Amino acid sequence: MTIAPAPTSTSETVSQPWIKTPLIYSAILSKLAGCKIYLKLENVQPSGSFKSRGVGNLVRQAILRAPPNTPLHFYCSSGGNAGLACVTAAVTLGHASSVIVPLSCKPMMIDKLRAAGATDVIQIGQTWFEADKHLREVVLANDPNGVYVPPFDHPDVWKGASSMIEEIDEQLEGDGKMDAIVCSVGGGGLLIGLCDGLANRPEDKKNKTQVVTVETLGAESLYQSVQAKSHITLPGITSLANSLGCVRVASRAFEYALQPHVHSTVVSDREAVEACIRFADDERILVEPACGATIALVYTGKLKEVLKYDEGDRVVLVVCGGSNISLEMLQGYKETFNL
Repeated sequence: MTIAPAPTSTSETVSQPWIKTPLIYSAILSKLAGCKIYLKLENVQPSGSFKSRGVGNLVRQAILRAPPNTPLHFYCSSGGNAGLACVTAAVTLGHASSVIVPLSCKPMMIDKLRAAGATDVIQIGQTWFEADKHLREVVLANDPNGVYVPPFDHPDVWKGASSMIEEIDEQLEGDGKMDAIVCSVGGGGLLIGLCDGLANRPEDKKNKTQVVTVETLGAESLYQSVQAKSHITLPGITSLANSLGCVRVASRAFEYALQPHVHSTVVSDREAVEACIRFADDERILVEPACGATIALVYTGKLKEVLKYDEGDRVVLVVCGGSNISLEMLQGYKETFNL
């Protein structure tokens, strides 16, 4: 019998709560776009979205920093993908987790959070802001082992998201050259992570990849900030892509968006939904409208308006996934937009 050696560092005793996801070539989308389109399938992460990387890394780092055997309890004020990622990572690493959601949170998402293993799901407040305030001022104040898990604005979240770049570089055939990467933006954590990852590549690859950010109209806080050259706050969110529903992006995301290799654009809710429907037919993958926003750039032809590229160029779409979707919801969207 072979006995495995003991871990050489504390970090080896704490598992990584996310996985290396596939990067696949899409013949259908490539033909539509007029370039080589690759899909980074973050929808297969343990929590169902890219949030497993950033939120998972924050949870893991908090465990590594705490004294051994500390009974940490992780708290996240998000009834969406960040909440699911928090619960999934905490359960995987053997810790408690609770999610604080506003009263508007859909029963389907609450059921998913409980099924994923949440210790508790607390509904309070009319908005996410009110739920988050209750978490910070009441819940965390009464739990000395409580750890606040922000959905996007934290260095550990960005570091986790940045791991995607190294994976893509390894997975692309040939010289690994990636001409552009496209991602949806809510609070901006994914954008920051991708840009950090690109900046930390070897010198021969630095600053040679274009970045395209996509939002839906009614949730375009980054786009409006870029247009105004000022970091703005939206008065509210009107888009149905509620995973992109952040009235103000992280400051670092806005700073990156002003750099010349980053391009910001928008699509309508209808275009995002239609992309979800066509993507389900073409690739047999079900994603929520927040993810459909990225894919819509190809189906609408807007990718050609935002980027200059040749037939042989390689463009990666981050299929960020999302659990706020079902066949019933997709059918409802089809009826709403008469698709």
